[in-house]
Amino acid sequence: MDRDIAVMLCGHGSRDDTAVAEFANLAERIRQRLPHNAVEHGYLEFATPVIRDGLDSLYARGFRRIVAIPGMLFAAGHTKNDIPSVLNQWAAEHPDVELMVGRELAIDLRMIRAAGARVAQALRDAGAADDPHNTLLVTVGRGASDPDANANVAKVTRLLWEGLGLGWAETAYSGVTFPLVAPALRHVARLGYQRIVVFPYFLFTGILVRRIYEHTDAVAAEHPGIAFVKAGYLNDHDLVVDTVVDRIDEAVNGRAVMNCSLCKYREAMLGFEDQVGLPQTSHHHHVEGIGTGGDGHQHHGHHDHDHRHDGHDHRHGSDDHHHHPYPHADHPLGPRSLGSAGH
Repeated sequence: MDRDIAVMLCGHGSRDDTAVAEFANLAERIRQRLPHNAVEHGYLEFATPVIRDGLDSLYARGFRRIVAIPGMLFAAGHTKNDIPSVLNQWAAEHPDVELMVGRELAIDLRMIRAAGARVAQALRDAGAADDPHNTLLVTVGRGASDPDANANVAKVTRLLWEGLGLGWAETAYSGVTFPLVAPALRHVARLGYQRIVVFPYFLFTGILVRRIYEHTDAVAAEHPGIAFVKAGYLNDHDLVVDTVVDRIDEAVNGRAVMNCSLCKYREAMLGFEDQVGLPQTSHHHHVEGIGTGGDGHQHHGHHDHDHRHDGHDHRHGSDDHHHHPYPHADHPLGPRSLGSAGH
């Protein structure tokens, strides 16, 4: 990146000194990754410096090209309204500055892998790394009045659940929306799993993370027969830093971001790493055209149908074509259970 481009990392801010220090540490990590570029950080509220202070500092140092990155997990009100409002007002007062604005961290393969590392570490620390099927995951998001942001937390839950092969998973929130942590934990405690790992999908600590752990302890006391495991939040995991740096590069270079960033055939998706680069072939040629006319069974050539869905080995006579093995085919609630129900 050109040396004349400066970076402004925009955070929410917190009344918690540790959370503020952790965000400042993330900014320092970005400085280390971009040693030839000036990096400042600021907050929307509850802490100093504010975002305008950081921008003013860069301007005073002579920078006229600045890329601003929201240090937020998802695009809710702060990312969609508050930060843009601050940036737009400052930009209007400084027409000689090219202010480029990047996107939030969002659903990203690196973020999912960082989250997976936090959950996996918690399970290792609890001596439960080899027993995923008896583990239930509760991913806790901050909670927002924006259902899109809330839905993204649920997507994180699903990607972790399937990537790690856990027995079950649910999503909860620390506030604003539902379900909140305590009722969600009381609900899943009825499902009969030996342990419940609670993972705050937060960048930094603060009162909300502490409340999540407090609610976990309270519900754990009500269910002494279940092991409750508290996973750590994301913080400055190396892959989080990588994601921020990538957001900077996106904003500067105007790179289009396609939805294939989470494609298991293009990137090393958690739990599906061995499927990167597989040939682009159809696994469903034997059902093409069914229901479109004639007798509704338009196979071309002779196929001996032995469709074993439990093992994903769809044999068709001499055409021994099969799906790539699903990594959790032995999951107790997975493909084999469907077959045993008479499929």
